[in-house]
Amino acid sequence: MPQQTLRRKKSGKGFWKSLIEYSFVAPYMLLFTIFTVLPVLAAILLSFTYFNMMEPPTVIWFENYINLFLNDTLFVRALQNTVIIAAITGPLGYLASFVFAWILNELPRGVRTVGTLVFYMPTLSGNMMAIWTMLFSGDDNGYINGVLQRLGLISTPIQFLKDSDYMLPVLVVIVLWSSLGTGFLSFVAGIQGVDRSLYEAASVDGVTNRWQELWYITLPSMRPQLMFGAVMSITSSLGVGTVITQVFGFPSYDYTLHTLASHLEDYGGMRFEMGYACAIATVLFLLMVGTNLVIKKWLSRIGE
Repeated sequence: MPQQTLRRKKSGKGFWKSLIEYSFVAPYMLLFTIFTVLPVLAAILLSFTYFNMMEPPTVIWFENYINLFLNDTLFVRALQNTVIIAAITGPLGYLASFVFAWILNELPRGVRTVGTLVFYMPTLSGNMMAIWTMLFSGDDNGYINGVLQRLGLISTPIQFLKDSDYMLPVLVVIVLWSSLGTGFLSFVAGIQGVDRSLYEAASVDGVTNRWQELWYITLPSMRPQLMFGAVMSITSSLGVGTVITQVFGFPSYDYTLHTLASHLEDYGGMRFEMGYACAIATVLFLLMVGTNLVIKKWLSRIGE
């Protein structure tokens, strides 16, 4: 059979094989494009307009962004709060998720299963914000205030949810607890998926302790899970807003915990100034993308 005919048959088989593979991916890509890509592009375009949902959008170019950074002092405060909260809760939540996953991996299978369920509970719990509100309530009915008073440590209840000295630490505790969810589960799966023969080969090559195994074998073998956990951690830490509204109210006392997500909720969900809200969303989106790129570059150096 001529060589050219063989090439045609092989290319034909490759085409149909690729077509079948793409047909399985197509539903997801279609939904992803409709519900993620197009809304993001629409938000970016609308950020250059004045749009109040009652009238057609009017193009005002960079006026929304100029007002954001030069005239909106509350936005600047929200940006500062967002960066501070993300800088504290993002790395701590990410590190805590990995450490707990690594420790659980060393335990017997039954204990590991129960521990995984316990640490994954923040994702399954839907009404935990009400419990946090009860714990940190600023009256005698607040559980923490009640315990502190019974121990004689305080004489009057502490206003955890209204005192600026306590609001940020309380929020950090809540966000860290909530972050032990999907990222933690991905770390557990990543550690469990490491090929055990790599550890045996590494011991022959001179790896002598668990720290070297962690750096040269475990972490490089689970880079996809590390990246996924980083994306989830960054997204949750930079997008903190709903938790603040549920626990501290909207707006929080003296705008102490006002974040970009809170500012977006204000203009998009209450004032319906959608052009301005889209500008806020675009800034938040760029902040997330930029942070993800930095984290991705840092993770690529693991094990080098």
